[in-house]
Amino acid sequence: MSTRLSIFPLPGAILFPGLQLPLHIFEPRYRELVGDALVRDRQIAMIQPQQSREGAPLYSVGCVGKIGEIEAMDDGRYNLILEGKSRFRMVKELDVATSFRQVEAELLEDNGSAVLSPIERAGFEQQARKFADRQGYRVDWESVERLDDHSLINGVSQIAPFDPASKQALLEAETLNARCELLIQLMQFYGRTDGDEEIITLQ
Repeated sequence: MSTRLSIFPLPGAILFPGLQLPLHIFEPRYRELVGDALVRDRQIAMIQPQQSREGAPLYSVGCVGKIGEIEAMDDGRYNLILEGKSRFRMVKELDVATSFRQVEAELLEDNGSAVLSPIERAGFEQQARKFADRQGYRVDWESVERLDDHSLINGVSQIAPFDPASKQALLEAETLNARCELLIQLMQFYGRTDGDEEIITLQ
């Protein structure tokens, strides 16, 4: 069953079900988008454009979020927290009169009961520690160890400093296990040092 969604196309920004995304809304068309959402269902669909230009084609998968906390400023801008509800697959973009874009989409069902095996979880945490060390990140690993598998894998996928195409691939991964495996591969790639690249080149 398809549904009509108002979208916020933003390169490099993805949202996962169960997670939150803070947004600062200042462009007039997206202020209109927020205002429209507030009087209807408080829902905004996040999706990445394939290029950083006006009206660029959209990737096929995004995530519907519901406006949680919101601060309306005197000049019309908004600060808000978008709470991820469901991934969706775009069917087609609609011809609309609004200043913001809208699509027809199908909501995707994710297996919320899926878990990683102990070996997968340990392998991920080991690679995450290496990646964080190489990037110079300070991480509270005790808190990380207490996270459930979905919060951990989806949370890292959402905030990791990867390019938009890589983040899109993580969002489109059909299972938690597949997303974990791809995330490990991306951390290995992005975590390489110049020395690592030299060794690869010389082989």
